[in-house]
Amino acid sequence: MPVVRDLGVLLRLRNFRRLLAVRLLSQSADGVYQVALATYVIFSPEKQTTPGAIASAMAVLLLPYSLIGPFAGVLLDRWPRRQVFLYGNLLRAGLASCTALLLLWSVPDWLFYVSALTVTAVNRFVLAGLSAALPRVVDTDRLVVANSLSPTAGTLAATAGGGLALAMRALTDGSDAAVVLLGAVLYLLSALASLTLARELLGPDRTQHHVRLRKALAITARGLVAGLRHLAERRDAARALAAMAVIRFCYGALTVMLLMLCRYAWSDDESEGLALLGLALGASAAGFFTAAVITPWAVGRFGRYGWLAVCAGSATVLEPALGLTFAPAPMLAAAFLLGLVTQGSKIATDTEVQTSVDDSFRGRVFSLYDVLFNLAFVAAAAMAALALPADGRSVVVVLTVAVLYASVAVAMYRWRRDGESVRPTRRQA
Repeated sequence: MPVVRDLGVLLRLRNFRRLLAVRLLSQSADGVYQVALATYVIFSPEKQTTPGAIASAMAVLLLPYSLIGPFAGVLLDRWPRRQVFLYGNLLRAGLASCTALLLLWSVPDWLFYVSALTVTAVNRFVLAGLSAALPRVVDTDRLVVANSLSPTAGTLAATAGGGLALAMRALTDGSDAAVVLLGAVLYLLSALASLTLARELLGPDRTQHHVRLRKALAITARGLVAGLRHLAERRDAARALAAMAVIRFCYGALTVMLLMLCRYAWSDDESEGLALLGLALGASAAGFFTAAVITPWAVGRFGRYGWLAVCAGSATVLEPALGLTFAPAPMLAAAFLLGLVTQGSKIATDTEVQTSVDDSFRGRVFSLYDVLFNLAFVAAAAMAALALPADGRSVVVVLTVAVLYASVAVAMYRWRRDGESVRPTRRQA
């Protein structure tokens, strides 16, 4: 199969393998840390979690990225990206250790959230840097395949990290502090893995003109006019980002619903609820893997917009058919579907952005990409908080999400018909 052959070629590229190792270790640590947060906020026996409480937690952890993300892009287009991975992961290892101490001391929730925010804030630099660095270790012709393998492998690593976190929690009699310390160790290993890459290998390109940092920050603070204009000149990338933001909104709303179902509707026992959540994560991971395998072929067959339309159209039909049952088995099938749809859409969108945006703007655009992701997720959580009952069963949420998926499918089909054809990716100058 061509996809298997291309994957084999990619894995023979030494620098690609090294960058992938940094991603896998970093995102597995993210998975550990995120499960630790989820179990502390949602599944602690002493806490009576509501959809509003989940939305508030997501807002605290994600909304600040709307401020950090654009500034991260300005710095990513100046700092050696290898150094971002090194120092970013070292910083997160230290901060995660501090968070573990706070859990042991039973501090007020607000102090815990502040500590958690500092850990997850650094994540914006690392993830945006990983996406921006990928074209520096892979030739343009294999970029779609690289975008299938690398981010999807990272997502699978995060899922595996979540599984490790649940296992660690079981072995330590429910100790969230021990789980967070496991994440700190993985962050440290990711920092060490980044040292296998040459300092200047991952860019940014020093030959391209950069305005002074103070001026760039001022431009960013005034509204990221330069970055938005750059996107406006590249309509294919802007449209793909808009579609991905809507898909992310749908994913966020259904995630909150699934959390509430696991917590209250499907079991009264904390351990059982966590086990069901673990199964849902595994089903979603299987969807991510499937997307990685079929997306390169699907993009070649349908084009990027066409594949986005197929993903959203499939979700339009299958999401309500499975979700309206509110039963564990169909919802696990829905988790698989959403994993496939979300990751398949993301691979196509990542490739569109990477091939449409100049290297000197790539860090900023991927930071804006992260901002859209986080705003969409928080908005979805807020909507779910208003619509979801305590047990998570809401016909309104399921049908609203189906309508949004349908709107994306129609828009992508029209844009593909009007402008995009199945075309080879153009090389960057």
